[in-house]
Amino acid sequence: MTKNILIAGFGGQGVLFTGKFLAYAALLEDRQLSWLPSYGPEMRGGTCNCSVIISDEPVGSPIVTEPDILIAMNRPSLDKFEKAVVPGGEIYIDSSLVDRKPERTDVKVYSLPATALSTEKGFDGIANMILLGAVIEKSGVIDKSSIPAAMSKVVSAKHKDLYDYNIKAIELGCESI
Repeated sequence: MTKNILIAGFGGQGVLFTGKFLAYAALLEDRQLSWLPSYGPEMRGGTCNCSVIISDEPVGSPIVTEPDILIAMNRPSLDKFEKAVVPGGEIYIDSSLVDRKPERTDVKVYSLPATALSTEKGFDGIANMILLGAVIEKSGVIDKSSIPAAMSKVVSAKHKDLYDYNIKAIELGCESI
């Protein structure tokens, strides 16, 4: 199995963190992987995306041009990458920030008001983890049992208080889709 995943949004939405988490989870599952962040000079507010490839075989190129899974955290990301998703692929949308439905009819679309849920449930700023929970639940791209260990790898000791916060957000995404 090989899954090409593209996570896209504005800087500051946790796009790179989400990709890093997926990469660590795959690593802990002894899978082959690639993690390739891409962002402009504006760290917060500029556009960014992250390519993650998770495979049972060696990964030849880290670039995802035709994602099996697209996570669109905002409308510009959906506008830019929707057409690249492979037929039969999956598009996950933060419907709080994306004001249109995808035009494609040959892909599965999952809309979740992740930003609104994040605020409503007291998880401000981690809509990315809520969307990721939806991806994990629907696609099975990583095993749920890998979540705690992967989270401990990406949440630094300095911010260890965010460990439970992120785990709960992923669980909310799993339950809400």
